Amino acid sequence: MSDNPNDAGGRPARELAQRAADFLLERDAMSRALGMKLVQIGPGSARVSMVVRADMVNGHGSCHGGVLFSLADSAFAFACNTYNATTVAAGATIDFLAPARQGDELTAVANEVWRSRRSGVYDVSVINQREERIALFRGRSHQLDSKLIHD
Repeated sequence: MSDNPNDAGGRPARELAQRAADFLLERDAMSRALGMKLVQIGPGSARVSMVVRADMVNGHGSCHGGVLFSLADSAFAFACNTYNATTVAAGATIDFLAPARQGDELTAVANEVWRSRRSGVYDVSVINQREERIALFRGRSHQLDSKLIHD
């Protein structure tokens, strides 16, 4: 890998992505309360996992859609903030494909599809421990005029 800071695959870019994610996670009480763990981070990408607890199950015995949305939204947030620019959601949609059950370990895999100076599009797949796709999420981001981390 290149050490060129302009190279998205280079070490400085990965280190910046990790620092930005650590900064956000430290302040994200909701993601921590749901038991989310940041598994992997890189420029424009993130993997976040969580185990479905009893208090996350709806009246049908499956994981509540709001919890699935929250998991995908957190992965989206980590992915779109990896460049150290304060970036917020402009909109998002989710399609629920299969139920998740109590005890399932879910992983949200977020990847940048497109990014310009101010906007971005990110796709997130939520999968279970058997690699079955549970949900598809698409988030649109908007970049503000500030940095997350000030050196």
